[in-house]
Amino acid sequence: MSILWNALPYVVIALFVLGTAWRYRYDKFGWTTRSSQLYESKLLRVASPMFHYGILFVLAGHLVGLFIPDSWTSGIGVGESAYHQVSLWTGTAAGLLTVGGIGLLIYRRRTNRPVFRATTVNDKLMYVVLLAAIVMGMVAKLSHAGGHGYNYRETISPWTRSIFTLQPKGELMADVPVLYQIHIVIGLALIALVPFTRLVHMLSAPVQYLFRPYIVYRGRDARQLGARSPRRGWEGVQ
Repeated sequence: MSILWNALPYVVIALFVLGTAWRYRYDKFGWTTRSSQLYESKLLRVASPMFHYGILFVLAGHLVGLFIPDSWTSGIGVGESAYHQVSLWTGTAAGLLTVGGIGLLIYRRRTNRPVFRATTVNDKLMYVVLLAAIVMGMVAKLSHAGGHGYNYRETISPWTRSIFTLQPKGELMADVPVLYQIHIVIGLALIALVPFTRLVHMLSAPVQYLFRPYIVYRGRDARQLGARSPRRGWEGVQ
């Protein structure tokens, strides 16, 4: 099994990188969320924030749990028990928010014919895999909620970091609970699907929008424009 955990992540990374490069090279105009707001916006105004805020909290929790060693959190006075409780309840809340958003989005696509027609086969598969990954993560977490819970930062976290240091330690995954293993496999499948679905738009989030200069809008007095006929020649800017 250690061979699987050593090789699978690199297969996924290759699919992600090559798939993203292919999509950018041959499908630039398709690099979009294919927004369906034009067809329906009332339900979308509720479902979209639920999904996006939920998934951002889920991602943040995974980044902290996988890439910040437990020695760091212990060093600032956060013990494993406290960390487990915070991770359990905040992760579950974020997961429920995300699942609720996904559920509303799927309901919207199934009940609105123009929106459903705008949904590709890959995006349908993406919804299934994404929902499965979130639900399985919550199930794995809640199944080990008692006591101190399962300390995945002694196994899964070091294994994850070892992938990026090119020194994979698949043996660390040998005794990981099966539910966590299933969650990881589904999560890896989701990462591999990203370049081929609407999720690819997250790689081109308009971060620069936050730092752009202000746009100055100049108003015109409607009374002055409508009260007289235009004059010949140039007029001064009000």
